[in-house]
Amino acid sequence: MGTDAESLASWRIEGLPASGPYPELAEKLTLFGQFVGDWDILECRSLHDDGSWSISRGRLHWRWILEGRAVQDVWTTIDEESQRSIPIGTTVRFYDAKIDAWHSVWLSPLNGVVRTFIGRPVGSEIVLEGKNSRGNSIRWIFSEIARDSFRWRGEELRSAPSGWVLYEEMRIRRARRSE
Repeated sequence: MGTDAESLASWRIEGLPASGPYPELAEKLTLFGQFVGDWDILECRSLHDDGSWSISRGRLHWRWILEGRAVQDVWTTIDEESQRSIPIGTTVRFYDAKIDAWHSVWLSPLNGVVRTFIGRPVGSEIVLEGKNSRGNSIRWIFSEIARDSFRWRGEELRSAPSGWVLYEEMRIRRARRSE
């Protein structure tokens, strides 16, 4: 038996990884396929119940899965003391031609959270709409999308007069490859 590190290095689930988008859906798959790769979360601002904000950093990794019919990402935060990357959760997204939109499921075992969304392009943004555990409408928005950067934000619809309230936002940049 190998070491834990050796086991992890060779670990894979048959049928999960894919080398690129499914050819017949390639055009539609570019909406989220453009994010495939590795990213640095330069700043993540999160709103707390007491109205204060915390700031953290992290990493984000996107890959094609399931014959290229879907993409999966893993979001991590960086422990500032140890500099260790701590997995927060994962999203699986796939395009559904029947509704001309994306299904997106976020899982965070660390926080005991599952969120489902329907995502579509809206102007120059990508907007995913769903509900939180309180039943309030939420939306996750990818904006300011460029080849090597984007902004992500989470908003919750609250009662009047608040309307849509920002509860989390991130500035994200494509990770630089080492030469």
